[in-house]
Amino acid sequence: MTRLAGKRAVILGAASRDNMAQRIATRFAAEGATVLVAGRHADELARFAAEIGGHAHLCDITRRDDCVALAQAATGRLGGIDIALNATGWGLLKPFELTTEDELRRMTDLQFIGPFLFFQAMLGAMADGGSLIQISSATATIMLEDHAAYMGTKAGFDHVMRCLANEYGVRGIRANSISPGLTDTPMAARAKAVPGIFETYRSCYPLGRFGTPEDIAAAAVWLASDECFMTGQNLQVNGGLTLRRNPTNAEFDAASISATGKPRPRSWLKTA
Repeated sequence: MTRLAGKRAVILGAASRDNMAQRIATRFAAEGATVLVAGRHADELARFAAEIGGHAHLCDITRRDDCVALAQAATGRLGGIDIALNATGWGLLKPFELTTEDELRRMTDLQFIGPFLFFQAMLGAMADGGSLIQISSATATIMLEDHAAYMGTKAGFDHVMRCLANEYGVRGIRANSISPGLTDTPMAARAKAVPGIFETYRSCYPLGRFGTPEDIAAAAVWLASDECFMTGQNLQVNGGLTLRRNPTNAEFDAASISATGKPRPRSWLKTA
């Protein structure tokens, strides 16, 4: 498979073992792309880059200088950038009235300002005809209780991606988002460990199963390839979840009580 042969890809958010960004990077490399993975943990980045035959670079998406240095490193090591993908995120679940100002600023830095800085840096180094890809979320479209800060920043940046599609289409650069639903990744490990949580979701999926990182990677390959004639869109790669809804807190609690006799823990998603 060589749908990305000759392409040079930067994937940010790949510093945790087996997370979505790493699965995407693995698929990109298998499709022939030269891949530079980036994130905040040097040892894991180095390990993973060696595994896929790629490159690694430290980058904190919330720091402009880091994003600029990442673009410079990619240009130096890869010879340029054809694909830039952001898969960073923080799955904070907290009631609206209890969300602190510090949490709001951290969320905004990571999921709105940071991606803005990242794509600014990437566009400055990107070849004409490239592809920008933002990993968003089904919750940017449909509701999930106690998730307002996450949802708002993801939804806001989806609109920024539409702006980029409109403004940079003249250079042949495409900009699109991908919105997974509940996906079996490290970020969802706590949810999976709570009896009843995953099963409560099952009836919400018209296609009858949960998403996998491989589903997202397949969509990302198409968006990154020359086969793609689409821009400014948000691909709902979530088995039809956005045709229905996420479960409510009451439904989660009922499922947990049925399975364990207790309501679900209040921190059932990874929060960092």
